[in-house]
Amino acid sequence: MTIASTLRLSLYSAAISATLGLVGCSNSTDTATTTDESTATDAKPAKTLAITQIVEHPSLDEMRRGIIDELADNGYIEGQNLTINFQSAQGNTATAGQIAKQFAGDNPDAIVAISTPSAQSIVASTKTIPVIYTAISDPVAAKLIDANAVPIQSNVTGLSSELPIEPQLDNIQKIVPNAKTIGYVYSPGEINSVVVLNQLKELAPARGLKILDVTANRPTDVAMATRSLSGRADVIYTSLDNNVVSGFEAMAGAANELDIPIIASDEFSVRRGATAALGVNDYDFGRTTGKMVYRVLNGEAVNTVKPEVMNILTLYASPKHGAEQGVILTDDLLKNAINVDKEVQSADNK
Repeated sequence: MTIASTLRLSLYSAAISATLGLVGCSNSTDTATTTDESTATDAKPAKTLAITQIVEHPSLDEMRRGIIDELADNGYIEGQNLTINFQSAQGNTATAGQIAKQFAGDNPDAIVAISTPSAQSIVASTKTIPVIYTAISDPVAAKLIDANAVPIQSNVTGLSSELPIEPQLDNIQKIVPNAKTIGYVYSPGEINSVVVLNQLKELAPARGLKILDVTANRPTDVAMATRSLSGRADVIYTSLDNNVVSGFEAMAGAANELDIPIIASDEFSVRRGATAALGVNDYDFGRTTGKMVYRVLNGEAVNTVKPEVMNILTLYASPKHGAEQGVILTDDLLKNAINVDKEVQSADNK
């Protein structure tokens, strides 16, 4: 049963109770109490929220779910006092621009832009509608905020995950200690992925590591790009590049064939085939973003909701996927990680 269905059932039951109370004893206090309870969720004025993301894949979808759940828990419930217009650009930046123009014309109470390309398109389309960005790796490079964390427009705020590269390199070297070359598959059209590449190239040499980057402009290019690393890379690192994540099963399949472990930066890539990942929890990221969206819908001026950074990192690991990619995860590493294989086994046994 959905949240909305449960709430409608509760309201219906409350209405019956109120009617019986009037008939049975005409107790005005009980009636007032029941009326207050049954209308509590109707106290907030109806709002419209537009949400867009560059593509649908588990990480971004989980963030969106977290946003909607957070709003529901605070009284803005889809289908009751909240209308949500969600649109995916299906990985196409031109489509992202069209969606942005449509949303600007629709004039919702707020717009949530999930991912860097969507956020850039939305911010370019309106200077008046409140915009809350999320799933952004580098909002400065994306020109959403300046170096002092001040939004470039007064209608913009949001949540980013500026994951430091040093811990990522530490993680790679723990899992593949003999690695000399890191393969990096990315889309050059995504500024967040380019930023990560530049950071890798800057920091890797001091550790005796070389970065070998290959491009994948579309999700359909991911498998071929991965196979091009055969005999050239000891490990593959992936950031939250939307093209790569959209075609992640293809990347994992190719990596399994080549015995090259994939180290990612998001939870769901591990669930879909990576050996391990050090990153934020996507659902929690959505819930935190949802708190910011709630403040705007609840009447706060968007320019008083300051941009935030969420850098609470969690290590996710899959011994099963590691074995498929030619690496054994140590007990020392696993004791500090969420073992997604155990979670799958637990779910299967229910």
